[in-house]
Amino acid sequence: MTPVLIFGLVYLGMILGGLPGLQLDRTDIALLGAIAVIGSESLSVDAAARSIHLPTLILLFSFMVVSAQMRLGGFYDRVTERVAALPLAPPALLAALVALIGVLSAVFTNDVVCLAVAPVLIGACRRRSLDPVPFLLALAAAANVGSAATLIGNPQNMLIGQKLGLSFAGYAATAAPPVVAGLIVTWGLVALGTRRRWTLDAPAPAAAAPEPYDRWQSAKGLAVAAGLLLAFVFAPWPREVVALAGAGALLLSRRLHSSRTLGLVDWNLLVLFIGLFVVNGAFEATGLPAQAVAASARAGLPLNHPAALFGAAFALSNIVSNVPAVMLLLPVSRGAVDGPLLALVSTLAGNLFVVGSIANIIVVDAAARQGVRIGWRRHAALGLPLTLATLALTAGWLALRAA
Repeated sequence: MTPVLIFGLVYLGMILGGLPGLQLDRTDIALLGAIAVIGSESLSVDAAARSIHLPTLILLFSFMVVSAQMRLGGFYDRVTERVAALPLAPPALLAALVALIGVLSAVFTNDVVCLAVAPVLIGACRRRSLDPVPFLLALAAAANVGSAATLIGNPQNMLIGQKLGLSFAGYAATAAPPVVAGLIVTWGLVALGTRRRWTLDAPAPAAAAPEPYDRWQSAKGLAVAAGLLLAFVFAPWPREVVALAGAGALLLSRRLHSSRTLGLVDWNLLVLFIGLFVVNGAFEATGLPAQAVAASARAGLPLNHPAALFGAAFALSNIVSNVPAVMLLLPVSRGAVDGPLLALVSTLAGNLFVVGSIANIIVVDAAARQGVRIGWRRHAALGLPLTLATLALTAGWLALRAA
């Protein structure tokens, strides 16, 4: 019963974002859950180590290094400033932003893109006397949608791709139509919701200057990212090994100290993964998940059926967040059949509420720090129709491919 109790407490913490009366966040809870599993001998140390999927952690760490390189080189600031300065009317400028963020998030992960772009975007909007809220909503939504395009666009896709052994090019071909359609819908809904109210009613505070642009460091990061993408598509080598080699190449620098790069790595997210791997491993060892899946199938709701998996991924992603949801559903997913479904649905579901994805929270927090308020109602006015539309497009496309 101990692993079941630990599992229940950990996932209660995932739902609440903490535990009542304790100063803990989701990462702390997952880590303490793993400690409790090992301390109670629900899993031996060796078994706990085997439950951690090291290739996923290596891939995630490696792309954190690549993204850190791009941030330190000022790349995100430069491209955001360049796009924001284009002589375009606000609706066309919004379209350019959605396209840019969609592409960046597919390669450099959505959370990092939002973290780097949000403050620069606010400053650029203020210099043009534009209301930053529509553009910030588009940033968060396009980052979520665009990240679904590849197996490196977000942490849950990395986990799915590594655990199920999905083809990088094959997944991208499957995901491209609903992602492109989703980006178009994102632009349309934001533009429609703005109703020509693009400008600020009053002068805004002066914005901070963007980070200085380092052409060499940015070019180095782009070269490594391009090399990794080519290797993922055309080479038979393990993705995590190739990515780690690329990260190592970036850390070898005469001008940029590695401590600055490693300081931008999201160690909390890596610890969250480790903790959940161990807690889930202990829970699976009880045999209860397999029994629950069998009982569900006997009741006429087989979780390995695409419709049931679609619904479970949508619901769990908005209850416990997408990474824990994916970890729970991976054992009932069948490789190339269910992998794209799980990746697309768990990612697109994140647009529903502010708390549905870390990218949303990053944008809202960055806006608040600069005096721009985005309430949950304003976000939901976009998030609800966008989530329903993109999931409907995804369901239709996957059903068409399966026919």
